[in-house]
Amino acid sequence: MIELDDIDRALLRALQGDGSAKASDLGRAVGLSQPAAWRRVKRLEEAGAITGRRAILDAAKLGFGVTVFLGIKLATKGRVSIEDFERAVSAIPEVQLVQHVLGLYDYRIKVVATDLSDFERVLRRRIMTLPGVGDVESNVLLSEEKRPLPI
Repeated sequence: MIELDDIDRALLRALQGDGSAKASDLGRAVGLSQPAAWRRVKRLEEAGAITGRRAILDAAKLGFGVTVFLGIKLATKGRVSIEDFERAVSAIPEVQLVQHVLGLYDYRIKVVATDLSDFERVLRRRIMTLPGVGDVESNVLLSEEKRPLPI
């Protein structure tokens, strides 16, 4: 675990709100000079606390009106089966997130589609044909709220 002081936490909160913020703006927000803020952000990146900065796209505005979370239970669970499944599922463009989990299902997958018919096509032609897939449960996303880490 990375040791954080109050300034590190403030920088991380600011970056969660705007990952493209300039070091000068971050410095002003936390009471540091631009070079000091930049050094701290660099240190946090090097320590692995910040793994990247990305644009957050609005799926619905870009034509992906349906988001579905799938619970997938593998029929076989050997090392090769898991590796084959993970490699194949990661190659599907509509799959936005793959989580290997403990519990009722082995994987939780986030899939985007233009509409329910498109999702059905992705499910039948891509998800259900993946190596090792057994049971699949679908949960359609109704609404979503972004929650930053409580730093």
